[in-house]
Amino acid sequence: MTTSAHASSAMIAIIGHVDVDPAVRDELVAATADLQRSTQQDEPGCLVYTIAADPADPGRIRITELWESAEALDAHFQHPNFLATGGVLRQAAPRGGSARKYRIDAVADVRGPDGAMSTAFPDADG
Repeated sequence: MTTSAHASSAMIAIIGHVDVDPAVRDELVAATADLQRSTQQDEPGCLVYTIAADPADPGRIRITELWESAEALDAHFQHPNFLATGGVLRQAAPRGGSARKYRIDAVADVRGPDGAMSTAFPDADG
């Protein structure tokens, strides 16, 4: 599968993390499970919404989101799920974190037709 997108209709990914006391990390992640499920099932344009424990850092929660469009992400920012998730994650005083957004201009399978891994993004025509 190969697709390209114009900036106005491009998918948006959010990759982030929140650092918390390792003693409460797993409890916080578990407390967001229903909100994660609701976001994925009930919010149009949500392709991925994952909040998970980082296996390499006992105090880090990883956040990965993928949205069909800026409009879908804008709607999410106003949705009760977004507000509730933030409230849960702020229950334990965060020790730091960051979130970055990425506009995606092309999507392709990682494996080519021959099954080999590739970083190339072939043209939609080729």
